[in-house]
Amino acid sequence: MKYRSVGLAVAAALAATPLPGALAAEPPAYLKPISGPPQPLSAQDLATRNVLQLNTTMFALYDNAGTAFRRNILASHPVILALFSGAGGRMILYRPGQPPLEAPSVPKAYQVMKSLGHSAMAISEVVLPYLDTPSDTSWVAPMRAYLSEMKSALETIGAAEMPDAWRANSRAILENNIAFMEDSLAKGVVTLDAVQAYAKKQAPVLRNAIAWAAQTQVKHWMGVLDGWKKDLGGNFDQAFGASNTIYVARQNNVLFSVLAQYFGEKAINDRLFLIETVSFTTTPEDMLTAVVRIISDRSVGGLFFNNDRLMDYELMGGDARKAIIAEMKARGQEPFLPPQVPFGSKQWPALISGGSGAASLDDLH
Repeated sequence: MKYRSVGLAVAAALAATPLPGALAAEPPAYLKPISGPPQPLSAQDLATRNVLQLNTTMFALYDNAGTAFRRNILASHPVILALFSGAGGRMILYRPGQPPLEAPSVPKAYQVMKSLGHSAMAISEVVLPYLDTPSDTSWVAPMRAYLSEMKSALETIGAAEMPDAWRANSRAILENNIAFMEDSLAKGVVTLDAVQAYAKKQAPVLRNAIAWAAQTQVKHWMGVLDGWKKDLGGNFDQAFGASNTIYVARQNNVLFSVLAQYFGEKAINDRLFLIETVSFTTTPEDMLTAVVRIISDRSVGGLFFNNDRLMDYELMGGDARKAIIAEMKARGQEPFLPPQVPFGSKQWPALISGGSGAASLDDLH
């Protein structure tokens, strides 16, 4: 029976094979637009595609190697990630041979102060598009809804988590908000003069809330790092650290600046990194991937160009700089470029050149 079944299967396959010269079946109408043999690539297009495929495959190889690099790095180096969050940040310590350790959160008083500060910003966002436009009342409904929330916050501010010395200031922020909102709703129009008067009145109390939030955040994270540095002992000098930032939080970045106090100047851009992103939040997994990529890419710079910090910079940046100078010269113009910085610079990864003008809230009047 076994041989007969095989024979029948072969016979069926032969019967299904079209005879030489037989006409192929006409494809249905819905297949005709996509039917037919593929159009051949030109020799140049084929060659270009073959070369470009090397780059596509490179990323897959990078990912595979990254997994091994990550195991090796975490097996011999502690890693501290400091990630932005609306709750004052997250810090995670990765220790060789141990599970990740996430630090306690910043005290809720930080979030309370930040929320109070943001409440004034939110009001301005509601009204600024509609200044001196009495015919447009689009702002009224959102303002009324936010006013209700504002009154609830004021009613319970006495029990909110914060030191008692901060309560009068916190109450003043809410009362100023409510007074402005009620006045605007009663008039049915928001004027520039009214907004400016409101902002001037709020500025001093908002500055207090900002200062207290910063103090709470910094004190908490420095306490965490005090403990971690003590626990790691000499291994702390082998640790890598990284913090993430979006553009507006790059200058004077709180978490990176705190880390720098413990890692020291020589670690900046060596074992301590500020990783820029396009969003406020970044996952620990993405941060670890970025740290591993930075460290592993240094081997490429060392192998091919005899400088293991070259890959920390835009690889084509030096030649592009020369090209920009040449192109500007050809146009009869002077190039505008920053000074060249040596590979391995320990400068802060933010603006450090100084200059004139206000540089803090204390400088503003």
